[in-house]
Formats: sequence, structure tokens, C-alpha cells
Amino acid sequence: MAEISYFSWFQTFLADLTGGENMLTLVLQLFLVVLAVVVANFFLRRTMARLEEHSRSTMVEWDFPLLSAARRPLSVLAWIVGLSFAARIVESKTDSVLLEVVEPLRTVGVIACVAWFLVRFIGNFQDSIIEKRHRRGESIDRTTVDAIGKLLRVSVIITSVLVGLQSLGFSVSGVLAFGGIGGIAVGFAAKDLLANFFGGLMVYLDRPFVVGDWVRSPDKEIEGTVEEIGWRLTRIRTFDKRPLYVPNAVFAQITVENPSRMSNRRIKETVGLRYVDIGKVAAIVADIKAMLQSHEEIDQNQTLIVNLLQFGPSTLDIMVYTFTRTTVWVHFHEIKQDVMLKIADIVVAHGAELAFPTRTLHVLGEAAAAEAVGAQAGGASPQAVAMAEAR
Repeated sequence: MAEISYFSWFQTFLADLTGGENMLTLVLQLFLVVLAVVVANFFLRRTMARLEEHSRSTMVEWDFPLLSAARRPLSVLAWIVGLSFAARIVESKTDSVLLEVVEPLRTVGVIACVAWFLVRFIGNFQDSIIEKRHRRGESIDRTTVDAIGKLLRVSVIITSVLVGLQSLGFSVSGVLAFGGIGGIAVGFAAKDLLANFFGGLMVYLDRPFVVGDWVRSPDKEIEGTVEEIGWRLTRIRTFDKRPLYVPNAVFAQITVENPSRMSNRRIKETVGLRYVDIGKVAAIVADIKAMLQSHEEIDQNQTLIVNLLQFGPSTLDIMVYTFTRTTVWVHFHEIKQDVMLKIADIVVAHGAELAFPTRTLHVLGEAAAAEAVGAQAGGASPQAVAMAEAR
């Protein structure tokens, strides 16, 4: 009743303003309605822009997301109200039944605008939380925030669809019953899509990795940094900066390694010394171990081993096995370089040398070589030739 009274007042105001009941007056009234909507949208945009600019400097986390989310839906809502008034004017001046078509569309439009606003607000609020936490240097689980935001948006969309169908005269219980029966058929037809959906859900629940983690799989050629976990696909950026899109169902079938969650990084190297330095091995091993035990970047709570490992084909192999405190890839290699250079200094300080593959050749004298050649030419046995070479 209130809506009808407002419309009657507005119609009377336009009739008094235009002063007539003919077609030209009708067109003029419709023009004034459109002009009013345009002017209202102009002032609405300017007002919202100023409020948004002011809200950026406040400490409240929800005011800017709320205002930025409401700007476009409010603009569309103004047009819906204006078109509704225009339809009432046309119906009151003619025999048209335009209002019977416009009213259901207006209701659906209002519901869609409210749902649009809520979806935008959830997304903006989610981004605002992440941005402000990063600005303060606070840690935040982006994967959990994304999952909650997606669930809320899906809930808003489903609720708005059901409310819209009910406003159009459909039975919600019937729609749900039909959806249950149709869901079985859709499940068979789109089993891969559903497998990816539930795979993404399991990733959100089990949390084997989150956005920003470095992951790899020994079962497939998957390695890189996780950029986004969607409902169907997970986007991974490989180390050569190529995007890799992995269906979520794959993660239920493979082993996933998450190096980002390692507690330490391991240094495992073999240092080869010459066989002539066998008498210096014990002292070198002791000094390397002492160096590692006093190194500030080596975790003393983890396993530390420095021992003669084996007699190699051309080297005395010393195993160095320890862990760094850091897990940062670049810093780890800087520490590893420092450790290896200090090991080289210890070896040199003891008068030893790092070995490399060598081969010793015994060169025969001219007389022994000639005798061996003559023995071969005379048909001597291999044993006789060997004895001649030995002489």
C-alpha cells in the first residue's frame, strides 16, 4: 500500500509538472523518470566515491569492502526502481499489461542485486583482510580464508536462486526434490568434474599444502609454487615461470612432497683426499667436525657426522653430513658454500690436497721393450712375454 501511495504521489507530481494526459505528456513523463534515474546515479557514484576514499584511511576492516561492493548493485537497483515506475506510468495511461511482466522481473532483479552485493562484499572483505595483515607483517592462512570465502559465496548464490524461484511461483520443495533426482544423473555424467570438486575439498580439509608452498611429486612431473587452489584446478608456477594446472582429483592419487614445511635443510657432501694423505685424515676429520660444531648456522640439535666413509678408486672419501638452521633456498646455498670453503681451508692447512681421478702409467725401458716385442714376434707364450716385460 505504501508503494502504491508513493507511486500515486509521483504520478500526480509528473502530471502537474507536464500538464496533460496525451501521448506527448506520457513520453515526457517517461523522459523525466529516466532523467531522475541518471541524476540519482550521478550523485550516488560521487557520494560513494568520496565515502570509499574516506574509508581507506580508517582502521575498520569492513567499511571499504562494504562501500565498494555496494556501488554497482545500487546503481543497477536505481535503474530497476526507475523502470518499475516507468512501467506503472505506461500501464496507467494505456491498456498495457506491462506491469504484470515487470513486477516479477523487478523482484528477481532486486534479489540478484542483493546477491551480487553480498558476493562482492565477501570477496572484497577477504582481500582486505589479507592485504591489511600483510601490511602489518602478520601471518595469515590464505588458503583457509579463500576456502571460507568460496563457501560463503556459493551459499549466497544458492540461497538467492531458491528465493528467486520461490518469488516466481515455483515450489522450493519441488525444486529440491527435482534437484536430488537430477543430481544422480548429473553425477554420472560429470563424475570427473565432481572428482575434482571433492579433490579440492579434501585439499582444503587435509591441507597438504597452502598457497605459497613449494610442492613436488615423485610420481608425476609436478614441482613449483602453489599460486591458487580452485574448486576444479590448482595452479602451480614452475621454477621456469610456466603455469601448471593440475586437476584436484590428481592429488588423491599421487604422493605430494612439501619442501616448504621442512624444519632444516641438509648438507651431504663427500670430500676426497689423496691416498698419500692417509696419515692426515684423522686430524682433518676432527677439525672439520669442530668447525661445524662452532658454526652458528648449523643446527647442533640435528645429526652431525664427519667420518672416513670409504676407500674410493682414487680417493679417500670423507663424508660430511649436517643440517642448517635455515630452510630458505638462497640462504642455504650461501651457508653451504661457506662450509665447503672452510673445509677446503682445513685440508690445505694440514698440507693435504683434494684428490681427483688419476691413473699411474709404468713406462718400460728401451731394452725391455725391444725384448718384449721380440718375444711376441717369436711366438713366445704370454707368460714369457710378461717375464720379459718384468725384466
